[in-house]
Amino acid sequence: MNWYDKLSEYFPIEEMKSKEHMDALLNDKKNVYYKEDGPHHVLMYVETEAFVFVDYLFVSSESRGAGLGRKLITSLKEKGKPIILEVEPVNYEDTDTEKRLKFYAREEFHHARRIGYCRKSLATGEPTEMEILFWSPSDADEESVYEAMKQTYEEIHTYKDETFYGDQYEPTEKVLVFQTSRKENILEPFAVVTS
Repeated sequence: MNWYDKLSEYFPIEEMKSKEHMDALLNDKKNVYYKEDGPHHVLMYVETEAFVFVDYLFVSSESRGAGLGRKLITSLKEKGKPIILEVEPVNYEDTDTEKRLKFYAREEFHHARRIGYCRKSLATGEPTEMEILFWSPSDADEESVYEAMKQTYEEIHTYKDETFYGDQYEPTEKVLVFQTSRKENILEPFAVVTS
C-alpha cells in the first residue's frame, strides 16, 4: 500500500488533502513541505524557520506501542522549534482519538485553548472542527501558534484549492479565531503526573 492510501484509509475524508494537492506541495513547496514514510508510518510536515507543522502522522496498528510515534515526534523536537498539529475533539466512542490525545499528552504537548478552528470540508461540505496542539522548546505562546496556523492555512491547506477541488476554502478569518476566553483543556484528562 502506498503512502497516500495509508493516510486516506486512516484519516477521515474531511481531513484529507487530495493526492494531487499533496504531490503539488511536495513538488512546488519542497523547501518547506516534507514526507517521511516507511513500511509502518507516514509523516507529512511543514518546516519553516519559526515552526514545524505536522500535517499527517500515521503509525500502523501493527507497530503501535513499539515507540515509532515517539521516535518520529522526537526527531521533530530535535529541530528545536515549536511543533503544531491539528486533532479531532475527543470522542470517547472512538478509542483512536483518546489514544491519540494520551500520546500527545505524554509527549508534553499543550492544547491551544484560545484558538478556535473550524473549516468547511470541500469533500463533504460539512464544517469540521479541530483542536490545535503544540509543543515548544521555549514556551511559545498561543498567539505565536495562532500566527503559525494562519500561515499554514494560507500557504499549505488552501494552496491551489480551486485547481484541486473546483472550489475555494473559506477565508482565514472565518476559519481561525483567537478568542479571549479559554476552552476546556482536552489534554487535562490525559496529563502525565510526575512526582
